[in-house]
Amino acid sequence: MNSYDPLLVHTKIMRNSKPALGIDLKNYWKWRRNLLRKLRHLVRLDAMPSERTPLNIRSLWKKKHEFGEIEKIAFTSESGHDIPAYVCIPSKVRAPYKFFICLQGHSTGMHNSIAVEFSDESKAKIIEGDRDFGIECMKRGIAAVCIEQRAFGECEDSRKHDNGFPRCHNPAMMAIMNGRTLLGERIFDVNRTIDYIISRGDADKEFIGVMGNSGGGTVSMFAGALLTRITHVMPSCSFGSFKDSIMSINHCICNYIPDLLLYCDCADIVALTAPKPLVIVNGKDDPIFPIQSAIESFELVHSVYEHLGAADKCRHVIGNGDHRFYAADAWPLMEKFLNGK
Repeated sequence: MNSYDPLLVHTKIMRNSKPALGIDLKNYWKWRRNLLRKLRHLVRLDAMPSERTPLNIRSLWKKKHEFGEIEKIAFTSESGHDIPAYVCIPSKVRAPYKFFICLQGHSTGMHNSIAVEFSDESKAKIIEGDRDFGIECMKRGIAAVCIEQRAFGECEDSRKHDNGFPRCHNPAMMAIMNGRTLLGERIFDVNRTIDYIISRGDADKEFIGVMGNSGGGTVSMFAGALLTRITHVMPSCSFGSFKDSIMSINHCICNYIPDLLLYCDCADIVALTAPKPLVIVNGKDDPIFPIQSAIESFELVHSVYEHLGAADKCRHVIGNGDHRFYAADAWPLMEKFLNGK
């Protein structure tokens, strides 16, 4: 960097600053209360509608699958915004079902969760990186709701894009100008998905998890920390100090929250998940979330679990690869939690 580069001063501020609400085990409950309140405000959950719009659930299609049944639905999250989703119900178990909310990252969207083509849902698709979350849930006797996140897939910005920006750019910028954040809107949609799951009448409320990779992992981390009805959390390829990850590269604007680093870093946020069962997944060669930073951040999160006497509920999976999910490594740990072990 030369002295004309604005990143020089930004980097200096970042490296020399100490988050005002970093983990404080000596005053744990006060710290937790203060950070939860501040984080809700930073992601602008407090700017989202306080009154719930009727869900207005619609079934779009339904089909049998070798591991159960998949139904595509749509429901209303807030006035003016509907969410499409795939509901995957396993055949090997009976209700009440354990549910996971499944979130894809920056990609063509939720269709990856059930291994079909975006342009033709009747055609199967080979999914790389174990991102067929809904199918993997059904295999294990777990129900899944695979939602489309705002600015991804079927919920993309409909305007023509010829400026080289990713699809999430304009929605994220407009959210900020309107006193919101795209991340906060996505967390709100996860909360509304929980409303839908409970409305079904066949869910075990003690087992409503959230999982996702990359941008889906980011929302999983924040939702797991902020939403009390989430009971199990499994974020992938989204964990590690923000200073070493998204602040060190050019990344999608939906990852950035005004003022966030003044108060907390990634480990502080994920530590709010305690004592819920938590399986954090990283790839050892992930270029976006460096593994050493992830390991150091996990030690901080684990210290909070230890403080609460729940050290065995917090696990770190390091896959032998890059920016992807690692089903064979992560699911056995989560299944132990789901089975009460």
